[in-house]
Amino acid sequence: MLKNDRRIVAPRGLAALAVALLFALSSGATAHDIPNDVTIQAFVKPAGERLHLLVRAPLRACRDVDFPKRGPGYLDLARADASLREAALLWISGNIELYEGDRRLPEPKVLNVRVSLESDRSFGSYEEALAHVRSARLPDDTEIYWNQGLLDVLFEYPIEAGASDFSIHPRFDGLGLRVITVLRFLPPSGVVRAFELSGDPGLVRLDPRLHQAALRFIEAGFFHILDGIDHLLFLFCLVIPLRRFRSLVAVITAFTVAHSITLIASAYNLAPDALWFPPLIETLIAISIVYMALENIVGRGVERRWIIAFGFGLVHGFGFSFALRQTLQFAGSHLLVSLLSFNIGVELGQLLVLALLIPALVALFRYVVAERLGTIILSALVAHSGWHWMTERASQLSQFPWPKLDAALAAHAMRWLMVMLILGALIWLVSEVLRRRAERQGKRAVREDLNLANDTVRSTFDV
Repeated sequence: MLKNDRRIVAPRGLAALAVALLFALSSGATAHDIPNDVTIQAFVKPAGERLHLLVRAPLRACRDVDFPKRGPGYLDLARADASLREAALLWISGNIELYEGDRRLPEPKVLNVRVSLESDRSFGSYEEALAHVRSARLPDDTEIYWNQGLLDVLFEYPIEAGASDFSIHPRFDGLGLRVITVLRFLPPSGVVRAFELSGDPGLVRLDPRLHQAALRFIEAGFFHILDGIDHLLFLFCLVIPLRRFRSLVAVITAFTVAHSITLIASAYNLAPDALWFPPLIETLIAISIVYMALENIVGRGVERRWIIAFGFGLVHGFGFSFALRQTLQFAGSHLLVSLLSFNIGVELGQLLVLALLIPALVALFRYVVAERLGTIILSALVAHSGWHWMTERASQLSQFPWPKLDAALAAHAMRWLMVMLILGALIWLVSEVLRRRAERQGKRAVREDLNLANDTVRSTFDV
């Protein structure tokens, strides 16, 4: 009986040991879990031959650092200085590259490091943050868990001049699943540049020169139009029945001018900032695709397509502005140049698409399917996709309440109504000029035909 009991007890003991081991491993793994949301706050201030970098990061994001603890897990502040400096070098300065011109700055010196409570609000301004980091640290008997504190660090870099061109590459994406870096640059000129960077944003020029901002926004516009499938489908519907250069110039120019107007207006805060406005624009973009596809199927309105392109271009310009909103922080003092550069990038992307699309359509209609039948089939496929987008986006739009009819909304509506009336008058004027020009060309052609016929008759009688 005793032997049997031992046989039973031994497996139970092993099972208990295994459970305890698994619990210990899982507890250790939990202690090193990657946080979901991490916000980093930073100030960059060059002055003279020194550049100060002030950074605040949550301690829970500084993994694999053995912070000394006491009691039920409180951070032992009396013995934490070495661990805090290790975390500052490993997780903060180790993930930052600072450049003066094209020269990368050397490793910084840690001037001050301390722990702050999560309730501390001293990083609202550079002066407050600097005074806070330099002030006396928390009392040693402060009861703060290691993963609930904030790590504040003051770094110092040697530089050649405070008025140099500085760039930064923050690689904080490893500190959490979603990392936002709120960065403020304080140059000697006194103009503060504020940035909100997500993950690893690449190299960020803190005060870009004109050509640097222009090149960045040309690239942004080029890749935005290539990534925007709804804009590309609208462009596709525009050009299916128009493959001649003269017809395309009028349509693409109208679309470009229109979306440039609303894009610039949005950048200067002239567009509504209500929550319902972006889903409204996205719904209208889907409607524009469906309308243009149906117009191709019916086969009407081709001769005045530039007017439709202009009207819907105004809508698409607002759509471009939503994508550009986060990117404008990289414009520095060159807002208008950056907007125009973004438009240039969009046009370059459109030209690339047209250069590939038009020969493909010509070959398709010449060797595969008749033009009229092919236009109907392609437009029906686009209309199908546009219809699904329209219903989905309209459903999202319906979740927002109707805007309140107050004085501010009325003033805003009147302002845009005046703009629309002016644009409508310009469209009518251009349309009339083109119509009369076409009539004159038609009459001239008729007269030339009559003259040719008369000359033929006279030559016949002379013979």
